[in-house]
Amino acid sequence: MSRLDETHKMPIFQKAEQILKLTEGLVHIIPAENEFLQETTVRFMLENAMIIPAKIAGAEAGDLYDLRMENAAIIRKAARELYVQAGSLRYEDGITDTDYIYLLRNTIEEFRFLFIDWVASFDVWNYIKDSWGLFNPPGVNAHDKDPDEDIPFNPNDFFNSDDDDDDK
Repeated sequence: MSRLDETHKMPIFQKAEQILKLTEGLVHIIPAENEFLQETTVRFMLENAMIIPAKIAGAEAGDLYDLRMENAAIIRKAARELYVQAGSLRYEDGITDTDYIYLLRNTIEEFRFLFIDWVASFDVWNYIKDSWGLFNPPGVNAHDKDPDEDIPFNPNDFFNSDDDDDDK
């Protein structure tokens, strides 16, 4: 089974896909004649719903703690915005099927619990120090000395081939 297949089988990814499908359905109850909602809320809701599964897949593929945490922060932002955007539709004229809104918001809440456990599963020992200081594992500071600085590296050892010597 490929890594992507494994990601698609994860409960958090499946819940993210459910959020996307519910959002796609919800935007259809927004009146087509309401150009403002069509141009703003629909667009932003779909964008946020699409970001969530994409960033889960990115976090799983990246595997490094700092990259996973960066993706997690983006997922959190998108999910929270989607929750608020859906909730704001309750107060719009012409939207009568509010059950759909509550269904999406409840699904986002279920996702939040999966998200908490997913983030807690990140390997804090598999990281590259974030020199910006936002996504370092606990106990690692942006001002700490980077342990990789002491590793001698000569790029010529890796990027010159035997063919390069023949050209001289």
